[in-house]
Amino acid sequence: MAKRERTAKVLQEELSRRIHRIDEIAEDGARLQVPLPQAHARDARGRNWDVTRIDRATGYNRAIRAVIDGLRDEFDLAEGSGRAAPVNPFD
Repeated sequence: MAKRERTAKVLQEELSRRIHRIDEIAEDGARLQVPLPQAHARDARGRNWDVTRIDRATGYNRAIRAVIDGLRDEFDLAEGSGRAAPVNPFD
């Protein structure tokens, strides 16, 4: 099954939302800056983007990586601006 495509901005917003819902991050009241996803060639698992560094994420790395990888399995990063997805497909 083909993955749905989303723009970098939409993926960034959804990553931020999901990351800030991680129990320990929510309990600590941590506010993390989630950068835009970066495109790369498809890897062995068919993923075409990643976020490799999130500021102030020390101590939450494993939980954050799980969220990022889950979103990478669910969505592709749209290539080019001509095929942009809906403004907020997660509502």
